[in-house]
Amino acid sequence: MVTVTEVLKNVYVLKDRANCCANLVVGDNKALLFDTGSGVDDMNEVVRSMTKLPLLVINSHGHFDHNAADQAEVVPFDEPCPFTIRTVETFHDDRGGALRGSNTIHILSAGGFTIAHLGDLGHQLSPEQAEAVGPLDAVLIPVGGFYTIDAAGAKAVCEALDPVCIIPMHYRHAPYGLPNVGGVEDFLALWPEYRKMEIPTVELGAYAYGVIVPKFCEET
Repeated sequence: MVTVTEVLKNVYVLKDRANCCANLVVGDNKALLFDTGSGVDDMNEVVRSMTKLPLLVINSHGHFDHNAADQAEVVPFDEPCPFTIRTVETFHDDRGGALRGSNTIHILSAGGFTIAHLGDLGHQLSPEQAEAVGPLDAVLIPVGGFYTIDAAGAKAVCEALDPVCIIPMHYRHAPYGLPNVGGVEDFLALWPEYRKMEIPTVELGAYAYGVIVPKFCEET
């Protein structure tokens, strides 16, 4: 069974029985699905019950808990994509992918803003990779360690990328998450200041700067 939580108007978190999450954004003419879950539940059936719009699907990397690509129904459309999307290939570990394979950084640009989702990044970026990512209004970065970079590693990546806004992700929020993944506190302790939001979203603009932690979204 897929649980659906609306975190903002027309923005949803979908979680399957394996505790794998996908994110659905429903626009006026198209919808965006970021990651497709593990495949243990029919994510496509749930998504299509929520919108019949043409669907743009992005998978952060090829691991089973993100990349059940058959869960997304391909609906072709001829109009231009509403986003500019670039990718930078990286690894899921600090051994060139020997432990956990590859990882893809997605850089999305729309409406005058550029955001990078670092996926399950497991290492420091090379100067060439950081340059390829380019200037950012916001970065979503894993901070929990074990499967990804840890708090100190995440701070070093942020310093290399120098984004306007930093949003930590992939950390344990008890009782949710894996026990070997750290919480967000170690990451926040490395910064002189940060903000915890009272809502589970961040609106980019003049007030979106520094480290921002959206409110954790409980299941509904």
